[in-house]
This record gives sequence, C-alpha cells and structure tokens, in this order.
Amino acid sequence: MANISIGRYTPYDTFLHRLDPRTKLVSMILIMVMIFFSYGSTWTNLIVYGVLMVLIYILMKVAHITLKQLFRQLKLIWVMMLFLFVINLFTVKEPLELFGSVSFTIPGLNWTIYYSAFINTFYIFVRLALMLSLTLILTSSTKPMDLTYALEWLLHPLKWIKVPIHVFAMTISLALRFIPTLLDETERIMKAQASRGVDFQDGKFKEKIRAIISLIIPLIASSLGRSIDLANAMIARGYDPDKKRTRYRLLKFHKGDLFSFITVIIVFGLLLTGMILGVKII
Repeated sequence: MANISIGRYTPYDTFLHRLDPRTKLVSMILIMVMIFFSYGSTWTNLIVYGVLMVLIYILMKVAHITLKQLFRQLKLIWVMMLFLFVINLFTVKEPLELFGSVSFTIPGLNWTIYYSAFINTFYIFVRLALMLSLTLILTSSTKPMDLTYALEWLLHPLKWIKVPIHVFAMTISLALRFIPTLLDETERIMKAQASRGVDFQDGKFKEKIRAIISLIIPLIASSLGRSIDLANAMIARGYDPDKKRTRYRLLKFHKGDLFSFITVIIVFGLLLTGMILGVKII
C-alpha cells in the first residue's frame, strides 16, 4: 500500500510546483483529450503516443517522479488489462495492415486472431499509463487545497444553475487528501492482523476471504471515525458551505503559467488539426 503514490503531495521547489493549479488542471484535461484522439493510421497513432510519452516523461523528471513510482501504479491494473486483452481476442475482427499480415490462425482450432486485437489492447494500456502519469504529476506537484481552488474556479459557470460547486470541489479535494491516509491505515491494519496470524498472501480461497474481511471491517470503522472527527473539526471552526467565503491566499497567474498554457494550446491545436484532416504518416 505504501507503493501507491497517487494523492501524495511532495514538496519541491520546481517549475511545476510553482505553476498555478488552474493552469495545471486545465492543461491536464487538454492533454488527456489528446491521448484519446485517433490520428489516422496505426503508425501515426504510435508516433504521436511516443511523442506524448517523451513529453510526459520530461514532466515527471521535473516533478521528481520516477518510473519506478509509475510502474508501481501500473501493477494495480494488470488484471484488468489481461481481461480486456481476452475480450479483444474474441470481439475484435477488423483487419489491420501492419507488418505485412492482418491475422493468424491457431493450429488445430478454427479461430482467427487479428493483430488489431493486440493493437487495441496496447492503445488502452498506453492511454491508462499516460493518464496515470498525468495524475501522478498533478497530485505530486499540487497541494490539496490549491487543487480545491482550481476545481472551484473551473466549475464556476455551474453556479448559474445553482450547483453547489464549492461542496463538490471540497469533496473531491478531501477524497484526494485522504487517499494516502487510508492507504497508510490499510497497511497498519494488515501488519496488525498479520501479527495475529492472518495470512493475506497464501492459503485457500475461503481463508483469503476471511483475511480480506478481517481487513475491510476495521478499515471501514476507522474511516467512519476519521470522517466524524473531520466533520466535527470543520463544524468547530465554523465551516458553512452556504456562506460567502474569503481566502487567505489568492491564486494569481504568472508568466510561467502563460507560457505553459500557450504551449499546451498550440500542441492541442496541431494534434486536433491533424486528427480532423486525417494526416497519415504511413
């Protein structure tokens, strides 16, 4: 559990840490949209994904995020990727002109597998990896309260239709803030249960179910206790989401924010134009 880095803010004095949280949030949304674009041919998509990987890797280095941290997050989705790969093998039947062949047949079985099944699974994996990388960069370089202000600013137009955006933003911020806390609490409970003879690694299926129950019940009780303590603390400090609020620290855009936002907009515009025009490198 200690290997999970999403939601953990790491204080560094870097260019990304000094950026306005609104700039980082909007830029992350635009880059995620770029990730889900389709740029024509398979080779074009792979080249664009490769460029995005390089750019995001540079951002990870600036934010002091290692590839080891990213791989730890990817370990959590390997079961889902295996399931999606099996589904693609049975459902994807579109020929794909790649490497001089479009499909192959398993000897002894009347079953044709198309290379597009592998490519589609690879697309999903790359998109998830890039999205996890962006999430790591955002949460590692942005304080939870700053992220709350950025979400509230982004959702401000919803006030016109009486949507309680402050409550919504605060809820998301608290969820991100308590992810590391709950992970630490889970690890503590697992160690306490292991010292009492509970085996979370080996054993029969029935024993594993009992071990999971012995973990989930204390974790739920602890989470409810923390939520009650947090609610009481907010009430004691006079927190009222319906009242007009002021802020101790005001967010301000700087030259670095302008440069970063313009760069992201230019890249977004170029990729959007390429997608619309259907540019094919090969």
